[in-house]
Amino acid sequence: MFERLRGETCFQCACLGNNTHLHSLVSDTHMYTYTYETPPFSRMHRLVEKRGMEATFFDGSKHEELVAALRPGATRILWIESPTNPDWQVIDIEAAAKAAHEAGALLAVDCTASPPCTTMALRLGADVVFHSATKYLNGHSDLTAGVLSVREKGPLWEELVFVRTLQGTILGAFEAWLLVRGLRTLFLRFERASENAMAIAKRFQDHPAVERVMYPGLPSHPLHDVARKQMTGGFGGMLSMTIKGGEAAARAVACATRVFHPATSLGGVESLIEHRKSVEGPYSVVEPHLIRLSVGIENVADLIGDLEQALAAIPAE
Repeated sequence: MFERLRGETCFQCACLGNNTHLHSLVSDTHMYTYTYETPPFSRMHRLVEKRGMEATFFDGSKHEELVAALRPGATRILWIESPTNPDWQVIDIEAAAKAAHEAGALLAVDCTASPPCTTMALRLGADVVFHSATKYLNGHSDLTAGVLSVREKGPLWEELVFVRTLQGTILGAFEAWLLVRGLRTLFLRFERASENAMAIAKRFQDHPAVERVMYPGLPSHPLHDVARKQMTGGFGGMLSMTIKGGEAAARAVACATRVFHPATSLGGVESLIEHRKSVEGPYSVVEPHLIRLSVGIENVADLIGDLEQALAAIPAE
C-alpha cells in the first residue's frame, strides 16, 4: 500500500484478517501479546484455548517485560499493537522486532491506530502488519474490511492466502472500491485528525474535571520520544481521558456531548466518544472512569466547546 511490502491481502472484516493470521500458526505455538485482551471473550484467548496454543500477556509500556518473556526456540510470534487501545501506550516497534528475531520469532503489529501515513512498521522490522481497514484506511464508517501485509513472501504468506480462500473471506468488489476511495484522502484526514486531537489533549490535560489525558503526542506522555520516532506523520486522532468523579461522571460526559457521537468505532471523519468499560463489558480491565475519543475532522473549536459543556454537565456529588 505505502510500504515496501512483498505481499498484501484484504478480508471482509478485520476480525477475519486477524484470525486468518493466527490460524496459520501450528498448534504448539507460543505467542506473546499485549495485556488489553480481556478473558474469556477476547478472540486471542478463545483461539489460544481452541488451538491448544500458549500465550503470554505483557505490559506493552515495559520493553523489559517483552524481552524477559520471549522464549528462544519456543515463541513463534510476538503480537503487538502500537499505540495500544484504549490507554495509547506506545511500543517501540524496532526494538520489539530485534527482540523477536533474536528469539527466533516473527513480529506482527496491529497498526490500526497508526496507519502507514504515519508508521511504516514493515520498514521498522515487523514481519506482518494488520490493519482494521474499517477504521482510518477507509475513514468514512461505511465499510468493514481488514488488511494483512507481509515483509517477505514465503510459507506464512502462502498459508495466509490459502486459509483466506478456504474461509471465503475475500473482500467484495464494491467494498474494495470504497476502500480505494477512502485511501485517496487518508493523508489529509489523518493530518487533520492529528491536529484536532493534539489541540484537545493540550486543552484538557489541565482541566479541573479531568484526572489524566492519554495521548502519545503530548510531551508529558511517558513514551512520547518513541512515538515521535515512529509516528512521523502525526500522532493520530485517538485519545482517552480519565474523569474525576468516577464511573458515573465518565458515563455522564459520554452521554452529554452533541458534536461527538456516542459510538464504538474509530478513525472516521466524524468524532466519536464512548465510556470504554461499558462497551467491553463486565470482564473489562479498563479503568471505570475512562472515556475514549476518536477525534475527526470537524472544526476543533466546536469539538472543544462540546467537551467543555459535557464536562460542565457532570452532576454534583
